[in-house]
Amino acid sequence: MTAEDWKQKGKFINVFGNTVFVIDEGNTEETLVILHGYPTSSYDYYKVLPALAKKYRVIIHDHLGFGFSDKPQEYSYSLIEQADVALQLWKQLGLTKVTLLAHDYGTSVCTEILARHNRKQIDLQIDNLILCNGSMHIELSQLRTIQKLLKSKLTGKWVAKLTNYSIFKKNLRNVYFDKTQATEAELKEIWLQLEYNNGRKVIHLLSNYINERYFFWHRWIGALKETQIPTKIVWAKNDPVAVFAIAQLLATEIPNNKLLPLENTGHFPMLENPYEWLELVLV
Repeated sequence: MTAEDWKQKGKFINVFGNTVFVIDEGNTEETLVILHGYPTSSYDYYKVLPALAKKYRVIIHDHLGFGFSDKPQEYSYSLIEQADVALQLWKQLGLTKVTLLAHDYGTSVCTEILARHNRKQIDLQIDNLILCNGSMHIELSQLRTIQKLLKSKLTGKWVAKLTNYSIFKKNLRNVYFDKTQATEAELKEIWLQLEYNNGRKVIHLLSNYINERYFFWHRWIGALKETQIPTKIVWAKNDPVAVFAIAQLLATEIPNNKLLPLENTGHFPMLENPYEWLELVLV
């Protein structure tokens, strides 16, 4: 599926004055909301959406700064704000009861939502939680060199300007276990969405989420330790960034969880190994 095909499947919704791209498919009673990863978009789920939509009404939006959503240059791109946007979007869609799935960057948006949920600050019932390959325990994460450069206030802006498709392709392919699964056609479609709306001008701002993971560590890890929501930890074991040790540690901290490892798979399991990933998510 091309990026343009994906765009045609979705719709645009105004949230707090910015336009957010949203996929909304399936019409069953259960709703699944998905928070996608970095530096990609809701497109990560194009292979698994048909199967997910048989069980759920599936709602996936592009975070601000990502995919087809607005990418304002005068914006902080805090994970706190991304949580604000997600919650407001779901409210505008009339959601009151959901299963929440989060991957990578999305897991930190998720933990901010959990912190508020634990304190009864939001009017949303979260029945189940599914966490996939995210470096919530940032101290265990094996950050790529480009991530370190982009998150720096000194180098971020310049690295973003110099980033091109070749650099992007190499870095994304390197987080796959089976590199052949990161096809040229698919990588080009992902790159097109990154560039959409002058996306390269904000990618260094988006990268500050790594710093926030350190700053809000106690709030967000604390939220996971406190939550009573039944949680599935669906984790690709060969992720070179969000390493399996993070999943193992989370399994000792989250009160009501089940750890479901995925063999021979890297950082984007829903793209690299969609069928086995689906089996664990839908089990």
